[in-house]
Amino acid sequence: MAYRVLTRTAGSSQQQQQLKLLSDLLIRSFSSGPKNVGFIGLGNMGGPMASNLMAKGHKLHVFDISKDAKESLKAKGAVPYDNVAELAKASDFVVTMLPNNDIVADTYDTIIGGGGIKNQTIFIDSSTIDPNVAKAVQKKVKAAGATFVDAPVSGGVPGAKNATLTFMVGGTSEEYQAVKELLEGMGKKITHCGGYGMGQAAKVCNNMMLGISMCGLAECMNLAIRLGLDPKVFADIVNASTGRSWASEVNNPVPGIIPTAPAASGYAGGFATGLITKDLGIASAVATSSNSPIPLGALTHQIYRTLMAKGLANKDFSVVYDFLKNTEGK
Repeated sequence: MAYRVLTRTAGSSQQQQQLKLLSDLLIRSFSSGPKNVGFIGLGNMGGPMASNLMAKGHKLHVFDISKDAKESLKAKGAVPYDNVAELAKASDFVVTMLPNNDIVADTYDTIIGGGGIKNQTIFIDSSTIDPNVAKAVQKKVKAAGATFVDAPVSGGVPGAKNATLTFMVGGTSEEYQAVKELLEGMGKKITHCGGYGMGQAAKVCNNMMLGISMCGLAECMNLAIRLGLDPKVFADIVNASTGRSWASEVNNPVPGIIPTAPAASGYAGGFATGLITKDLGIASAVATSSNSPIPLGALTHQIYRTLMAKGLANKDFSVVYDFLKNTEGK
């Protein structure tokens, strides 16, 4: 791939410079040995992802607003930073794993404004944000002289811990090849979804499907139990039939069915209701901008907004079952 880029002819000095930059990126990304990797955002997902990169031998430079999160990675050998621009200066790759649109945009503005951009740095945003925000950030990073791809993930906290995440990458084919090996240190399936923002588009649509399927499963489990079916028997039937889904197989919302599911521990951990609500809000916004009808997505968003109003933001999103189950009599 690097050779193919090197042998292209360009129609201007600017094109030649861009092709040379891509060639350098590819050659460096394929070179053996550990890499200097910055990681910004060390939460439930980012912390394990950074740890997995360290386990692969990469040198980690880390930042988080939580001192404890930084200290935890420092104890494993990472170098902590109090300034994201300084972190970026020390890194050849920078991965960001942040909560929302505004924090992602502000973080990249801080890096650019603080002189943290180097010509050969590759920035990888694994947050879940609006595809249009990803495109806007990419333009800013490119204008500053570096490379940016969006690469959100699916697989949740277990996937982050076990390095089995799915990465959905938006960028050029050359940029995808440049980041693929590094991402394989954190995931098992790395998919090129298309141009800038297309990784985020895939993630938003996937998470809308996830929210819809969880609400549907919660409704059906509640109905089955009220009709007198044993929940474990019905769960087995669903998983052997056409109603099967990730929610039914891995994260059944009824306590006592799957010992490792958040429902078994009071809906603690997992994928927070606040986060799925945020993602469904992004889906609603991009559906409006693209004139796409999403009646089920919109209803699911409203259901989770109701759970937020009930103070359940920090509970796993499967808590929707508990909400539906207990609606009667409240």
